[in-house]
Amino acid sequence: MLKTYTGSCHCGAVQFAADLDLTESSYRCNCSICRRTRFWAAVAKPQGFRLLAGEQELTEYLFNTRKNQHFFCRHCGVRAFGVGNDTPIGQMYGINIGCLEGVSEEELARIPITYVDGLHDRWQQAPEFFAHL
Repeated sequence: MLKTYTGSCHCGAVQFAADLDLTESSYRCNCSICRRTRFWAAVAKPQGFRLLAGEQELTEYLFNTRKNQHFFCRHCGVRAFGVGNDTPIGQMYGINIGCLEGVSEEELARIPITYVDGLHDRWQQAPEFFAHL
């Protein structure tokens, strides 16, 4: 069931609200950026994401195909969300679960995770090794 969550970067300059179902699968990926930033994404549809504050505080990073947008707070460096424009489900917002407010450790532990092999562009399957993700 969809629920509205709020979240922010570490310093609070970037704040957002997102409609998420944390009983649905979240994603951990082994691609170069997700592995380095330890990004743990829940998926929000475009109409289910609202940037509440800090648009001017965001730095956008594009790489590889330059189709997916990676946003970081220019003050604390936290990647609170990104926009996937070229994904198997169309445009979506990847919300960093670690940036959500009011989610207990117990709730975090219950969120299902799908591991994807972005390193080898095999988005529909898990990588051979994923415990470190």
